[in-house]
Amino acid sequence: MQNSLNSLMNNSVKELVAIAASVGAHCRPCLEYHVRAATELGISKEDIEAAVAVGHQVEMGAVSAMKKTSATILGQPEEGACCSGKGCC
Repeated sequence: MQNSLNSLMNNSVKELVAIAASVGAHCRPCLEYHVRAATELGISKEDIEAAVAVGHQVEMGAVSAMKKTSATILGQPEEGACCSGKGCC
């Protein structure tokens, strides 16, 4: 895949996206590889940390969506599904 001259998707951006995706996918070897590659490209620690934070945000969204989906499939209320609304977890 070739980048056009005006594309924002350069190698640094690709590595930052890959870092966030690695976190969201819970892939430790992927994260280690892409952090190393990003560091070799000269990407700052702050930018790498920001990509990790984005990955965690995506991960939290996926967890929330799965909780709702599993509650729906099981015929449980969405909030407090594990404790009938008592909020223990």
